[in-house]
Amino acid sequence: MTSLAMIRHGPTEWTKDKRLQGRTDIPLSNAGRDLVSQWHIPPALDQYRWVSSPLTRARETAELLDAKDFEIEPRLIEMNYGNWEGQRLKELRETLGEEMAENEARGLDFLPEGGESPREVQNRLTPWLAELASKESPVVAVAHHGIIRALFSLATGWDMVGAPPEKFRWGAMNFFSIAKDGRVSVDRINVSISAVS
Repeated sequence: MTSLAMIRHGPTEWTKDKRLQGRTDIPLSNAGRDLVSQWHIPPALDQYRWVSSPLTRARETAELLDAKDFEIEPRLIEMNYGNWEGQRLKELRETLGEEMAENEARGLDFLPEGGESPREVQNRLTPWLAELASKESPVVAVAHHGIIRALFSLATGWDMVGAPPEKFRWGAMNFFSIAKDGRVSVDRINVSISAVS
């Protein structure tokens, strides 16, 4: 089994405003940088290779965590929310009404206007997982909420209808195990890396 430790990037101004970020390249906020600076990676992960989403908020997080020589992995980019990026989910629900409710009820096939579905996110992550399994070297990946949810869904069979069985916390790592055939399973969720518990 290959170990994969996922870290969600620190907060941005859009995080604070509850706006859908998706592919929009928003940097960390000052508060986000301060928060990430308080996170501490366990020494047990010293031998892990680091990768990051190409988006600035993920790369800044990796840099603040003193990740050495991290690689950019394009397939870790956040889910594409298309024309909805910059908008708030609450307002989309109010504006689109029943259409939005029906869309959200599709779970893995939920599709933002001009964007991609969680299932499409899984489809781009699956070959990456197979590559990690073939290399058999542990990895820390700095990515996004949508990526972690898609991985969790792959690992557990959660269909993304309704609330997730786990709420992924800031300042935490989520550990997955990858079998030789690329199948992923949950190891540990919400392992704190924050100085303040």
